[in-house]
Amino acid sequence: KSGVDYRLNPMGTVLEGDWDDVFGVVKQCYERMRKDCNRISCSIKVDYRKGAQGRLSGKVMSVEKRLGRKLKT
Repeated sequence: KSGVDYRLNPMGTVLEGDWDDVFGVVKQCYERMRKDCNRISCSIKVDYRKGAQGRLSGKVMSVEKRLGRKLKT
């Protein structure tokens, strides 16, 4: 819905995009969970690189290239 690129994985969800867009999604998730939850625990890690885009797919492709095979994602 938001247009923010994301990848769901077994340990969480990775979001990639403009700061305000990404944290807008985080806020929307929090507000939605708040309606049904008495307690919410959220860990956020930020990896900023000026001018970098498409790192979600680029990181995986880099590892696949080094291994010489496709990975399950």
